[in-house]
Amino acid sequence: MSLRGGDPAEIGGYPLEARLGSGGMGTVFLARTSSGRPVAIKLIHQQFAADDEFRIRFRQEVAAARRVSGAFTAAVVDAAPDAEQPWMATAYIEGLTLAQRIAAQGPLDGAELRRLAIGLAEALRDIHRVGVVHRDLKPSNVVLSPEGPRVIDFGISRAADQQTLTMTGRVIGTPPFMSPEQLQTPRGVGPQSDVFSLGTLLVYSATGRGPFDADSPYMTAYQVVHEEPSLDAVPAALRAVVEPCLDKEPRRRPSADELLVLLRDLPADLGGTGAGGTGAKGAGTGCTRDVATQNHVATPDTPAPAPPVPAASTPMSSAPAGPGARGPAGGRLRRRWRPVLAAAVAVAVIGGGAAALKAGGSGDGGGDGPGGSAAAPAAALPDGFTPWHGTVRGGREDIPDELRCVARGDAVFCGGGGVVAARVRPLDGSRVWTVTSPGVPVQGMHLVGATDDTVLGYRFAAEDAPQDPPGEVVALDAGSGRELWSVPSGAQSTAVTGRTMDAVVAGSAVVTVDASNSRFEARDAHGGDLLWTAPFPAGTRCAPVPAGSRLLAMCATDTEMDASEVRHPTLYTVDRTSGALGRPLAVDGPAVPVGADDGTLVLLRAHMEGPALAGYDGVARADPASGEVTYARLERTYEGTPGMADGTVYLSGQTGLVTALDSVTGRKKWSRQTGVEGASGPAAGAGALYFSSATGRVVALSPDGGEHLWATDPQADGLTGGQGESPRVTVVGRAVIVAAAGNTLFAFDAQNPPEQG
Repeated sequence: MSLRGGDPAEIGGYPLEARLGSGGMGTVFLARTSSGRPVAIKLIHQQFAADDEFRIRFRQEVAAARRVSGAFTAAVVDAAPDAEQPWMATAYIEGLTLAQRIAAQGPLDGAELRRLAIGLAEALRDIHRVGVVHRDLKPSNVVLSPEGPRVIDFGISRAADQQTLTMTGRVIGTPPFMSPEQLQTPRGVGPQSDVFSLGTLLVYSATGRGPFDADSPYMTAYQVVHEEPSLDAVPAALRAVVEPCLDKEPRRRPSADELLVLLRDLPADLGGTGAGGTGAKGAGTGCTRDVATQNHVATPDTPAPAPPVPAASTPMSSAPAGPGARGPAGGRLRRRWRPVLAAAVAVAVIGGGAAALKAGGSGDGGGDGPGGSAAAPAAALPDGFTPWHGTVRGGREDIPDELRCVARGDAVFCGGGGVVAARVRPLDGSRVWTVTSPGVPVQGMHLVGATDDTVLGYRFAAEDAPQDPPGEVVALDAGSGRELWSVPSGAQSTAVTGRTMDAVVAGSAVVTVDASNSRFEARDAHGGDLLWTAPFPAGTRCAPVPAGSRLLAMCATDTEMDASEVRHPTLYTVDRTSGALGRPLAVDGPAVPVGADDGTLVLLRAHMEGPALAGYDGVARADPASGEVTYARLERTYEGTPGMADGTVYLSGQTGLVTALDSVTGRKKWSRQTGVEGASGPAAGAGALYFSSATGRVVALSPDGGEHLWATDPQADGLTGGQGESPRVTVVGRAVIVAAAGNTLFAFDAQNPPEQG
């Protein structure tokens, strides 16, 4: 491929000859050293050069590639990870990728298959011996050179003695060739993950299809984690070696050294697949491929691009979307509903904000918090309702916002980011009033809540107004939006509870933490009169936590707070009339409150790997009436965003897997793979549970068994895979109102959702 207009003439002093390919992260060029030696240079796209996280990851790639340069990889020739536009040059290896070879000529067999298997095992052995985990072993990252297979692209690899880069909570890889632990606990991925990937790659090489193939990346990911591989078409001798590689339990898999011994004992001719395979026969292209960034260039196993996102003014279709068609998925999914899913490139590289965990939910009977709803008991549409779509502009146009909404009577109130609060008509989305915030918002801080006549939100001071409080709770008249009063607010709830809830509505009052983080203050929500104050217990800092009709304080010691490691929180009941604290309830933590069940606070026990949250491994119930805390272990550690509805705890995983857990026993009720990656939720209403991501993609599930009811396409340009987000869906009768990235709001009839596609 010749150079294009705008391509540089040289990079780092290396004259460029041709463009080898381009993908989402960078462009690869063929260049020459001064001695005439061909090299492949990966040039990172300009838009990523200013991303500090990406630069760190690229430095890790360069370091890993240097560390493993050898007989089975592409040696690093030169690199400049700190250049204005980072680049890396590696030895240029001529040959087809394994993906191209199988697409052109079909599966491998006989001696050719055995040589590939042994060569890849040798490569993996050498990679692991220098302490590197590749983490993206797939057909497009294997080049079939004349000297044997070469493993390329260490873009998401890491040294085994380094901490995995996790600041955005991304799950990175390609689902058909990822290990179960890579999909579930990416921070804990080790060398055995590569062995699993090699097993899937050998099945693909022998049959032309992966052992967990399905008709969507989401279902493939589900099968990798939960189902047995399909190995019927694999030659018997190779199958005996592959099966232990695909064990769900990493420690039961062979090491690369052990695998190499097993492969060398295979017969010289492994035989054919016996079932043909699915590769398209045809003439080879004879082309050469990029060895520096193969997974960033379009290849046969690269997911299709996502469909275009409709503009804010695009009208929403009102045609219903069915639950999907029955049918096999790669010959495997015969008894499961196939969700109607859009193209899911986000599964391969799932990015999201590093928001702290915060479970959404409502306050008690007198007021609602974000994600709550005071919907009518009968599921009816608001009079005159039509589907709508729009945005609510905040005080800072340069900062992407997300709103959260609460329904009160015939109004919906939304706030978050640069919006203190806005009143929205649920029937058509028109705004009655909007009050904006001038400063830089705190991520995850949305609307406080609402009473019958008052709306409460957060306001942040502008940078050029240092005399103003950094953060305030603001009370607004529900009818007019007129400011009633404001008070400086402390900001520590996330550190104490894992939730962003520095103020809560309790009946007709609002409870805040004072600016010095030393006491609770309760005020009449509308008038602002101070009702009571309650100092924190000595040596602690606290946050308010609603539990049905009760109000609790969750406190941590100053020592744990200063160390940013709250592992032994204490709960106190708070008298809503006087503010008096009740007897302490010690919690064996760390734990995150997720909701209330019959006046009992339900918490998930966090499983930590050092300072990093690795998921949840237990459920705790704190009963203020009895003064007891009971615990139940989960059957395994679950990752995802926690939430609660109707006494059931839900975890929404980054790859779209929703798991329902009994809040008393911790027993798994059901799990369902959805097309909504990194969803917040749940929100309940109109006979369904709703989970939604920052893109505005929504899935509706049956509360009883998690059956897929319908799903929608994205409605906003947002990141997927975020963790810990509070519910984005508010239900008003049958109207589903969704908040998405960029202050996007849209609404539709739950019984007539927008059609996908």
